[in-house]
Amino acid sequence: MTVLPDEVKTALTKLRENGYEAFIIGGCVRDSLLGAEPKDYDITTSALPEETERVFCAYRVIETGIKHGTVTVLIGDMPLEITTYRIDSEYSDNRRPDSVTFTKSLYEDTARRDFTMNAVAIDENGSIADFHGGRNDIENKLIRCVGDPDKRFGEDALRILRAVRFSSVLGFDIEENTKAAVFRNKDLLKNISSERIASELVKLICGKDARRVICEYIDVIGAVIPELLPMKGFDQHNYHHVYDVLVHTAVAVDNAPPEPVLRLAALFHDVGKPLTFSIKDGIGHFYGHAAKSAEIANEVLSRLKFDNYTRETAVKLIKLHDGQIEESEKAVKRFLNRHSPEIFFMLLQLKRADNLAQAPEYHSRTEHLDRLRVIAKDILSREECFSIKQLEINGRDLLQLGFEPSPSLGAALDDILEKVMNGELENERGALLAYAESKLSSL
Repeated sequence: MTVLPDEVKTALTKLRENGYEAFIIGGCVRDSLLGAEPKDYDITTSALPEETERVFCAYRVIETGIKHGTVTVLIGDMPLEITTYRIDSEYSDNRRPDSVTFTKSLYEDTARRDFTMNAVAIDENGSIADFHGGRNDIENKLIRCVGDPDKRFGEDALRILRAVRFSSVLGFDIEENTKAAVFRNKDLLKNISSERIASELVKLICGKDARRVICEYIDVIGAVIPELLPMKGFDQHNYHHVYDVLVHTAVAVDNAPPEPVLRLAALFHDVGKPLTFSIKDGIGHFYGHAAKSAEIANEVLSRLKFDNYTRETAVKLIKLHDGQIEESEKAVKRFLNRHSPEIFFMLLQLKRADNLAQAPEYHSRTEHLDRLRVIAKDILSREECFSIKQLEINGRDLLQLGFEPSPSLGAALDDILEKVMNGELENERGALLAYAESKLSSL
């Protein structure tokens, strides 16, 4: 059990000193019981919202969700959400209760919560209230709904994807009855906003158990991203591969660094394969699959309302992932010129993940990626020139030499950069101006 921060102890103690029950509950308790440091703390109490406000009248209080019984109290620099015990009414939108009723019963409050592991409460003295066997489920690494799973998922359909996400992040299995309800109710996810789906998806694919969960729960993920479903069981008929497209994808995700852009790129990098499949002499081919995968990824990430940077970067990586980069300074400089160092190094990581998801006899190709990385690092450390903005002259210099403000000026700069990258010209102002002047005289 993690030691409670002083701010949390203060909040719990003040509520109790004023005659109210108070506990930390939810993810902070779960993480604490797992030996992890909680990211934040949620407090539940028998005090009504206005009573909580009176208890903390000396502190800054924000009416975060007063309608649902939540106020935020700022103690020191720590914001603490304090929510009154409540009973939820019907959930007509499969997301939020139509109304809530406050109660004095901690049991009634915990009975409305999603999973047993999130329904364990602890007070400032370490006393535990566990009405639903949450501690036992945490010890056994099980995700189990509180009460009837169909009812829990009907109340808030996002819980379906949260169960799958927790399975990936925590490495827990989903208890059989809850798991059956996850599959039974998966289509309710269509009632959930794109932003919520996107948030859970990123956490899921960045989880330590992403490979297993993607394979085991693809039908659930596919309820909101149907574009992924054709990969399931799709035999690649190619000696480079030992997995079908879905398992290959899951292994690639698992081998990519757990960063959202890279894992999204890995998730969608081969999504276009089933649409580009052809077979010749028994060997499967997927001509143009990178472009098709990028197109599909762009559609899905736009639909899920990912920010532009995430979407555009993931799509670019997918589009580039199947291309070859020659092992030379010239080729690496050209790539850096067309794209950026950030894209280059991220692409190497995606390519490595893709390669490690292929047949083991081809894993040695990662050595080529290692050498490319060394070449790029060396180019950058020497501050070698690979873009026009790095040239020691610019467009204004060419105008002063007598170039017209026309496409020929841009073409001249491109030609100068080409000569510098090829090692034919030194990136030194005098040498560049002399070469530019010679070009002008030949126009």
